[in-house]
Amino acid sequence: MAVTRSARLRRACDHREPAWQAGQVDLDALADQPLTYQEVGATAAAQLPSGYHHLSESAQIGTGDQRFEQAADAVMHWGMQRGAGLRVQASSDVVVVSAVVVVKMLGLIRAPCRVVYVIDEPDVRGFAYGTLPGHPECGEERFAVRRDPGTSAVFAEVAAFSRPGTWWSKAGGPVVTVAQRVVTKRYLRAV
Repeated sequence: MAVTRSARLRRACDHREPAWQAGQVDLDALADQPLTYQEVGATAAAQLPSGYHHLSESAQIGTGDQRFEQAADAVMHWGMQRGAGLRVQASSDVVVVSAVVVVKMLGLIRAPCRVVYVIDEPDVRGFAYGTLPGHPECGEERFAVRRDPGTSAVFAEVAAFSRPGTWWSKAGGPVVTVAQRVVTKRYLRAV
């Protein structure tokens, strides 16, 4: 019996809501959980992987070295998430590879992730995190601040690929997509 592409995609993202989802979050327990997608690090590439919903937004947030450093520091201290109104519980105050973070939305939805890479270049700073079991989506999201060396313009950037990871995020379809876009705009304004 042949397995359809959609069945493979469902199986790749299929994860049950863990017991911690209902109570206090144990970040140490999450640290050992596998990521819920295979394309780890793909937000660093110019082309996001197929089979996912893609999101890429950018906004100029100022100019100059001081503005770049200020925004980069905010990004590396979960500033996009906190500034967007999300509650953050992280295993590290500063973003580092393998840090576990749970962002809480609307007081009800908990979204556990693990940092999969950090960007520390002269004109780009940021990181990407990938989804862990219990996240309503499967995929990866990249948060960065970039300085244009020619103009000194500073940009906040968010790129992501995702697909539903729970029955209710799949049922939410267009509503979930709109919510992702709204939160992304808030990320960009947060720094």
